[in-house]
Amino acid sequence: MIRTLNKRLEMKDVLRILIVDDDDVDRMAIQRHLGKTDLSVEIMEAVNASAAHRCLSQENYSCILLDYLLPDADGVSLVKQLRAEGFLIPIIVLTGQGDEQIAVNLMKAGASDYLAKSRLSPENLTRSLRNVMKMYEAEQRIQAAQDQLKQTNLLLRQQNQELAEQRHQIEQQNLQLLEANRLKSEFLAVVTHEIRTPLNAIMGFSQILRSQSKGPLNDYQVEMVNRIFANGENLLDLVSDILDMSTIEANRLELEPSYFDLNHLIRITLAELKPLAEKKTLEIRVSKVLENPQIYNDRRRLKQILVNLVSNAIKFTDTGHVQIGVNASESNCIEIVVEDTGIGIAPNQLGYIFQPFRQADQTTKRRYAGTGLGLAITHSLVSMMEGFIKVESEVNRGSVFKVQIPREIFNPKQLN
Repeated sequence: MIRTLNKRLEMKDVLRILIVDDDDVDRMAIQRHLGKTDLSVEIMEAVNASAAHRCLSQENYSCILLDYLLPDADGVSLVKQLRAEGFLIPIIVLTGQGDEQIAVNLMKAGASDYLAKSRLSPENLTRSLRNVMKMYEAEQRIQAAQDQLKQTNLLLRQQNQELAEQRHQIEQQNLQLLEANRLKSEFLAVVTHEIRTPLNAIMGFSQILRSQSKGPLNDYQVEMVNRIFANGENLLDLVSDILDMSTIEANRLELEPSYFDLNHLIRITLAELKPLAEKKTLEIRVSKVLENPQIYNDRRRLKQILVNLVSNAIKFTDTGHVQIGVNASESNCIEIVVEDTGIGIAPNQLGYIFQPFRQADQTTKRRYAGTGLGLAITHSLVSMMEGFIKVESEVNRGSVFKVQIPREIFNPKQLN
C-alpha cells in the first residue's frame, strides 16, 4: 500500500519510504509521526522481510524504516543481507528495546541509524531522516567521485600503455634508423674507398702522359690529358668528402693532435688555393695573424677546415676579394675568420647550410658544382675540436664565417 503525505514540497524532494513492520499499530504510529513532519513523503508498507525484498526489487526507495524483530528475520541479519545484496539506501532500525549492544550490532551490520519506538516523535524522526539522507547523499557524491576517479585512472592507464607501446615502437624505429644509417655509412666508406683505387690509377697514368716521358703529345692531346687529370682531381675531391662524411657519421674519425704553427699552416693553405683565385682575378688577403702561432690541434683536419672555407669563398665570389684573419681571445681560444665579397646566402638558407648535401641551389642545373658536404664536414670537425662555427651573410654582399676553437684541444690518448 502506498500513501503520500505532506506534499508541500516539490516532487523531486519527495522521500519514498518503505516501512517494514509486522505490527499494524506500530505502522500506523510511524505514519502519524511522518504526517506531523514538514517532510514530503510517499510511504510503502511491508509486513515481513520477504515482502520487503519484493518491494526493493520492484521500486526505488529513499529510505527504509525497519522493525528490529520480524516474523522471518531479525534486524541485524536483514541489514547485513540487504547490504550484501547491494542495497545502499539509508536504513533506520526501530525497536521496542533500548539495549545499547543491539544498537552497536546494528550499526556494525550497516544500519544508518537506530531509534527506540518508545521515544519516537515527529522531531527525532525528522532529525534522523534528514541526517541519514544527508549522509547518504554525501556517500553517493563520494562514490560518484571515486567511480569517476577509477574511470579516469583506467583511462590514464590505457593512455600510458598506449604511450609506452608508441615509445617502444619509436625506439625500435630509431634503432632501425641508426642501423640503416650505420650500414649506409659503411657502404659509402667501402664504395668510396673502392672508387679511389682506380681513380688514383687514372690520375697517375694521366700524369705520366702529361710529363710526355713516354713520347711527345700534340697540343690537342695535351689538352685532353689535362682535362682527364683535372676531372680526376674533382672526382677525387668529391669521393674524399663522401668518405670523410661517412667516417664522421660512423663515429670512426679520431683527431690526431700535435703542436704546430697556425700562421704557417694558413700561408701554405692559401698558397695552394691561390691558383683558384687567380683564375677569377680575386685577391686573397691575410688581415691578421697570431703573435703566438703555436697551437695544439689536428693539423690535417684544421687544414681541411681552412681549405673548405677558403675554397668555398673563392667558388662563390666572382669579383672582389677573399680575406682570412686569426684572433686570440683572453679565454685561450683561437678565432679564424674567413670573409668574402661573393653572392652571399639568403636568410631562409642560413639554417641549412651546415647540413649534409645541402646547397642554396639544389637543382640539377645549378651553377656551382659540389656535393654540398664541405660545410657539413667543417661543422662536424669544429664540433669535434670542442669549438663552434657561425656565419653572417647578406645576399650580393658576401659572407663571413667565424670558427672558434681552443688553442689546445683535448686529447684522450694522453690519459692512457
